[in-house]
Amino acid sequence: MHLSSLYRFPLKSAAGEALQQASSDVLGLVGDRRWMVVSAGTGRFLTQRAVPRMALLQARWQGTQALRLSAPGMDDLDVAVPDTTTMRCVQIWSSNAVVPDAGEAAAAWLTRFLGQACRLVHLPVEEGIQVDLDYAQLGERTAFSDGFPFLLIGQASLDDLVQRVGRPLEMLRFRPNLVVSGAAPYAEDGWKRIRIGQLEFRVVKPCSRCVIPTIDPATAERDAEREPLATLLGYRKGEGGVFFGQNLIAEGSGELVLGMPVDVPE
Repeated sequence: MHLSSLYRFPLKSAAGEALQQASSDVLGLVGDRRWMVVSAGTGRFLTQRAVPRMALLQARWQGTQALRLSAPGMDDLDVAVPDTTTMRCVQIWSSNAVVPDAGEAAAAWLTRFLGQACRLVHLPVEEGIQVDLDYAQLGERTAFSDGFPFLLIGQASLDDLVQRVGRPLEMLRFRPNLVVSGAAPYAEDGWKRIRIGQLEFRVVKPCSRCVIPTIDPATAERDAEREPLATLLGYRKGEGGVFFGQNLIAEGSGELVLGMPVDVPE
């Protein structure tokens, strides 16, 4: 087995980017989901669930101190990593955080593109969000993810789903960080620990799926037949949701490079 794809999502719920290699830190992949769009009025996070148009947003790091926003019909905008001059209280699911606001230019740009008043915020690495203590140890943190630092999917699992649906599906619909090839379909369901190169992970929880995989990453249009969620409902439904992929927590930090061997010690 080997690491066959590696993805980063600098801005939560915006388009992802494929990487050849990446470093990890205490929050996950370096630069992954360190930015988030929130409602200007409430501070609550915005995602493709309610704003499918976010799929068309691209956010790419420019070095380590700025993010470039791009979208159809918009001029690119470079946004500097903000200092702590203006702080904003934000909510992501049941967690709250006070984080730096990225300023008026970014807010105006996103408000224009998304059609609703919003703000852009940044999460410094030292301000990570505690992972659910039902699955993690005190002090294990994540960025603006939906709950965990890493998401892994087996390539064979997607291949099996594609065969069941009867048409191609992009892996990016499922927004994983790590894709492993060389295992049987859904083999990841039975893993407890894995090693990629020298970096070890605990496999802590199956990933419950929402409506986002029904949104075409290239067009932001929702599938009229609710695929692939409709097919997943037929054979991947369990207590608490429909599951596809596994959430991971890394034990330490390190480097990840495409082609690295993947071992399953437990």
